[in-house]
Amino acid sequence: MPRHPNKPNQIVVVDQLVKRYKKASVNAVNGVSFYVEKGSFFALLGPNGAGKTTIISILTSTLAKTSGTATVAGHEVGDDPLGVRKNIGVIFQNPSLDENLTAEENVRFHVSLYGLYTYRPAFRFMPQEYRRKARDLAEVLGIQEQLFDPVKSLSGGMKRKLEIVRSLMHSPKVLFLDEPTTGLDPISRNNLWQYLQGIRQREKVTIFLTTHYLEEAESADYVCMINHGRIVAQGTPRQVKEELVESYLELDADDRRRLESELNHHSLRFDGRGPFRLPLQNGSAQSIISRVKTPLTVLSIHDPTLEEAYLKIIGNSSQPVS
Repeated sequence: MPRHPNKPNQIVVVDQLVKRYKKASVNAVNGVSFYVEKGSFFALLGPNGAGKTTIISILTSTLAKTSGTATVAGHEVGDDPLGVRKNIGVIFQNPSLDENLTAEENVRFHVSLYGLYTYRPAFRFMPQEYRRKARDLAEVLGIQEQLFDPVKSLSGGMKRKLEIVRSLMHSPKVLFLDEPTTGLDPISRNNLWQYLQGIRQREKVTIFLTTHYLEEAESADYVCMINHGRIVAQGTPRQVKEELVESYLELDADDRRRLESELNHHSLRFDGRGPFRLPLQNGSAQSIISRVKTPLTVLSIHDPTLEEAYLKIIGNSSQPVS
């Protein structure tokens, strides 16, 4: 992406960002540029070691950049890390809970550090708003029964849910989610995403996601795919999919020879010897179907998935770029 001005609707702006670790021979992040609009759902995708977590660590001011610029909610990450942290919530890939405390005590310390509520020695002494929000979030994620249990007694999935509760307590402008649903069961994953989409609509929270579950990124407004520290594709999910993976119509019939002859007669391009795959352009499915008179046993339209596009992109860029 070329250099671009920081516009009012851009809440995260990254320009020519570089990170090289000490003693490394190549950059972990190599000249990356992108922006995220306010209230949008942005997904950063790539294999392990591609640079995703490094970028999130820089944007959340927990890791220093080597060069380039990165701003979050108008605050440059290197110049004003405190301003960045006041405007973000973070769920990192690795747990960051104090296991010597209860689940609720972890939440209480977190909100006091952010200056949201004055710390009180017990839950019952905290303001009613805090108690309501903590209970509501715990219920959404299914840990209301464990809210006052010691963290060391919780399962890995429960700990992940607790981190999510904690990160949402101060109503952040940008919510950074680094593999947020790792360890969650399908029902909890679904409940979490329903909640996240809800707060995004109600409170205009910007969601910045990295995930291995590519179906979670299908509903993103914009995706950016990274490999070996460089951007290899970006755009809306539909743009990325349409650029790299063809939609196709799949047809089959008991009389395959007749169907194949008919397809050839109409000069229709197809692959396979049955079922037959016919590449689609906009609006071409109806035109094809209307010309086929052979009785069909299979008729389906395949729309490309983000996972297919991802595998094609990452497969084609598996070697480091010098």
